[in-house]
Amino acid sequence: MSDAEADRTLVTSRLIDAPPARVFEAFADPALLARWWGPGGFASTFEEFDFRPGGRWRFVMHGPGGANFSNESVFAEVERPARIVIRHESAPRFELAIALEERSGKTLVGWRQVFPTAADCRRIAALAAPANEQNLDRLAAVVREES
Repeated sequence: MSDAEADRTLVTSRLIDAPPARVFEAFADPALLARWWGPGGFASTFEEFDFRPGGRWRFVMHGPGGANFSNESVFAEVERPARIVIRHESAPRFELAIALEERSGKTLVGWRQVFPTAADCRRIAALAAPANEQNLDRLAAVVREES
């Protein structure tokens, strides 16, 4: 990653106690995804979910205070069970690349969010960095419940 790209990128990872195929299903199955997508305290209502390259994903995130946040994304890549790339087209714009790597029966989830500019990344980092960790907490909990 170049220095310029590093300034536009938020990265986190998590080792989840489940094989990649099970973790991938938590992304691919809209009923499972709706249970964990978003930071703690948020819920999602999916309006469109076309999980394939070029497919659209439109949903509303409902915040704990009652605010609603419309989201529109495109699945840029879907490689079962190893990689998903999402282009978030509503504000704030970003590309999220999710890598799922098998590690002794578990899955290392790599979460790489790239913003158009370093200023965009800095502006949203205080919210997005902890929200990304909460997303992974919720993903791990759903995968654990489904095992």
